[in-house]
Amino acid sequence: MQMDKETKRQLRRKRLMDNKVYQVMGVLTRYMDRYYLDAIIGLIPGWGDVIALVSVLPFVYFSLFVVRSVPLTLAVLANALRDVFLGMFPFYVGDVIDFFHRSHVQNMELMQGFVDGDRVVIRQVNRRVWQSVLVLVLLLVLIALIIWLLISFGSYLYSLLPF
Repeated sequence: MQMDKETKRQLRRKRLMDNKVYQVMGVLTRYMDRYYLDAIIGLIPGWGDVIALVSVLPFVYFSLFVVRSVPLTLAVLANALRDVFLGMFPFYVGDVIDFFHRSHVQNMELMQGFVDGDRVVIRQVNRRVWQSVLVLVLLLVLIALIIWLLISFGSYLYSLLPF
């Protein structure tokens, strides 16, 4: 006896939602964005952004290897790098922005759309694939530029020390 389309979709949805990585993503979303851990971790200069970026790895793994969607993975990475870039603004401006920019929630909504088979979300992600690529490249360049500027400024300050 063959299963109908709806039953297959429901079984796939259940299998995806029972996946341990999916459950980890839910916990990360709750703590990083809903409990503002992302903004609090961002107070640690440099390391806060690295930790925030590492927390996106389950989303990347799930989108690339479980859902098997390159456009979804690109959208997740674009959201994550946007969060890192915004968090890098100096004088705690980035930390304040982190309270409002909830990249984990955005990524989880994209994941949920794919898990649920939401055609609107899937179509939107697939349609914006080139935009995600452009944003990724632009953000990588900007992040590299900011890191270079910070290192240059630190070297300059170190050269002013009298030893």
